[in-house]
Amino acid sequence: MQVKYDEFTLETQGDGDIVDVTAQAMKVLANAGMSDGLCTVFVAHTTCAVSIIEHEPGCDADLNRIFERIAPEADGYEHNELNNDTNGHAHARAGILGPSVTIPFTNGELMLGTWQRIICIDFDDRPRVRRLVIQALGA
Repeated sequence: MQVKYDEFTLETQGDGDIVDVTAQAMKVLANAGMSDGLCTVFVAHTTCAVSIIEHEPGCDADLNRIFERIAPEADGYEHNELNNDTNGHAHARAGILGPSVTIPFTNGELMLGTWQRIICIDFDDRPRVRRLVIQALGA
């Protein structure tokens, strides 16, 4: 069993900015020289999340609209009160979606469906630079 790791930074606009990071995961996997295993994509921030969706403007807008219903930006958040902050909604949204996904790979290829893309979504209320970690575990 081998483990290969890489990380990169990503500039986001915040406010639900969705960035496709599939190419970065495929690059790490190609450089790893493994045939079969698991690839994990992780974002190291508490107001950002990683998921898999069909990355196109309609799906992106729908996802953001659903999160506005679940954790509205204008609601009162203890985080904002306790920390004199404005991004309590971003922490809640990221906590619901989660910081990582794990995708199996075989023959050196991610086993994503036809329209599936790995995305990083930044829920924070301002632009940020984010650190993403990609780890391949396999043989």
